[in-house]
Amino acid sequence: MTDPFDPLCDRLLGVEGGYVNDPKDPGGETIWGVTAAVARAEGYAGPMASMTRDQAKAIYRSRYWHKPGFDRIAALSSAIAAELFDTGVNMGPPEPSAWLQRALNVLNEGGRDFPDLKPDGQVGSVTVAALAAFLVKRGPLGEKVILAILNGFQAVRYVQIAEARPASERFEFGWIANRVVGP
Repeated sequence: MTDPFDPLCDRLLGVEGGYVNDPKDPGGETIWGVTAAVARAEGYAGPMASMTRDQAKAIYRSRYWHKPGFDRIAALSSAIAAELFDTGVNMGPPEPSAWLQRALNVLNEGGRDFPDLKPDGQVGSVTVAALAAFLVKRGPLGEKVILAILNGFQAVRYVQIAEARPASERFEFGWIANRVVGP
């Protein structure tokens, strides 16, 4: 299977767009969706407005694809990996990783298909094995079910964010349209 990272990242960069410094956005100064805090943590020291698309892509590949193990998920399902990657960029990788683990736990037939997972937000070999077992048993429809559960968790989380911080309501429609409903 070909690594789906490049087309996934290109789509994400298109959604995130260029430089933004919206004082109402708690993420602060961003370019290509990379916040200043993440850029600095990843070693970028230049002005945020000058970060290139390739520099942003390198940060995404390292921090949001390889480090959380979404590349390992892509070997089983590029669609599930794409969902985890996109959500991980927007909310941090542990959040969608834990959602995947929770979804697998409620779909394992009471532990009959594979053992329950600890929803720790870390995609390791046990999570990958559980997803593999699930997809072997359930096939393409199983993949769609996992995606529906992940999107459900994501939509609920966006609503919770806006409820807790009313200033975020201005982003709600775009979050749901671009992240949950998709292109």
